[in-house]
Amino acid sequence: MLVIGSMIGSGIFIVSAEIGREVGSPALLIGAWAVAGFMTIVAALSYGELAAMMPRAGGQYVYLREALGPLWGFLYGWTLFLVIQTGTVAAVGVAFGKFLGVFVPSIWSTHWLLHLWKVPPIPIGPMVLGNMDVGINTQNLMAILLVIFLSIINVFGLKIGAAIQNVFTAAKVSALLGLAALGFAFGRNPQALLANFGGNFWHNAGLGAQHAVQVGVGGPIVMVSTLTILAVAQVGSLFSADAWNNVTFTAGEVKNPSRNLPISLAVGTGLVITLYIACNFVYLSVLPLHGVEGAADILGRGITHAAEDRVGTAVMTQMFGSIGGLLMAAAIMISSFGCMNGLILSGARVYYAMAKDGLFFRNVAKLHPTYKTPAISLMVQMVWTCVLCISGSYGQLLDYIIFAVLVFYILTIVGLFVLRQTHPNAPRPYKAVGYPVLPIIYIVMALFIDVVLLRYKPQFTWPGLIVVLLGIPVYYAWSRSAGAQRSKSA
Repeated sequence: MLVIGSMIGSGIFIVSAEIGREVGSPALLIGAWAVAGFMTIVAALSYGELAAMMPRAGGQYVYLREALGPLWGFLYGWTLFLVIQTGTVAAVGVAFGKFLGVFVPSIWSTHWLLHLWKVPPIPIGPMVLGNMDVGINTQNLMAILLVIFLSIINVFGLKIGAAIQNVFTAAKVSALLGLAALGFAFGRNPQALLANFGGNFWHNAGLGAQHAVQVGVGGPIVMVSTLTILAVAQVGSLFSADAWNNVTFTAGEVKNPSRNLPISLAVGTGLVITLYIACNFVYLSVLPLHGVEGAADILGRGITHAAEDRVGTAVMTQMFGSIGGLLMAAAIMISSFGCMNGLILSGARVYYAMAKDGLFFRNVAKLHPTYKTPAISLMVQMVWTCVLCISGSYGQLLDYIIFAVLVFYILTIVGLFVLRQTHPNAPRPYKAVGYPVLPIIYIVMALFIDVVLLRYKPQFTWPGLIVVLLGIPVYYAWSRSAGAQRSKSA
């Protein structure tokens, strides 16, 4: 439930519009999700070995620390705290507020309660930073209240947080299954089927085809190959399939983790990817891929120009009218709530593990005296997440960090090879399926995607790399402080 609940947020209902605009082909839309699915499942099968070998709180932070050294573990935890985990929670929280506005019209991103500042756009080469409003509006206020509520709830023990996770994950999996089943049973639209399938399905999908992509923000349009455009499209699909690794953060509190963690990783990722691909086939069965921006009706806008990229809502509205749109908005709220709970529950365990190593605020290493949960870690995470909500920079930062997320996945799987050499006799209750071939294929694919993103999406990649590198001096400063503290204690 934690794997599934952390993966399924709002992305599956939104990002297919952007992917469709990039790839321009029904086959490549499915291909983009299939690539993300293959990579996610291979990575999860590889992480299963590390999780079974080192079932301790902190998960990926611990694997990097043990395989490559404490600096690499810290850089991961640093990036996770500043942007990856907290930024994702903030973004999903605002998605919750956005869809709550369907039912309560006063909840809107421009309904300001306290408008502090309009940050001007700051061009840096091909990137544009800033260009955001800072303050509290009714939409991000809902996100802040939800972050506070779920953070406090998770102080009262893993069982309560897990119970919430189970209920809401079951609900949103049911919603996705319902979307897929209803779409296949009742949603098939002759106009969409004609436009997307038959000879049109493979339109412009050959390996020799050329695709237009813009280099950076406002940069030149260049033509790239099919493999390259699939790599560019991974920003959306990999983001939507991310956070599956969060279950490893809670390993210290999982019963029989050597058995249960690998199973949860394999089953959870496999189920979610299957649902994602099924939903995209439903999208193609209900709406034409190509549409016209500003068209009068949903069919005319298609998938690529669905209103505010809300493909899931557009599909349900097309099938069942306005009631379908309302049902989908409710389902996305349920999905967002469960996703936020999973991210809040698991992220705090990483900062707790870092603090125990002297690489984060010392008090974060303390457990609640009654509930034995990382209460201070939960509160620190809560405060920074609320700051990101107010700053308005959560979505921008999240886009920027996708490159860095992939870097840490590569490093962690490299760590699998390192540990096989340095600790050959360590107990491994589970061994990575397909080792070494599948992990090597993953590393090659991920490196290719990162290189492509560095070249064609610099606004996503270079700032993420800068955030990671800024952690190096912080690590050495914190290490010296921790060393001096240990000397005083001695």
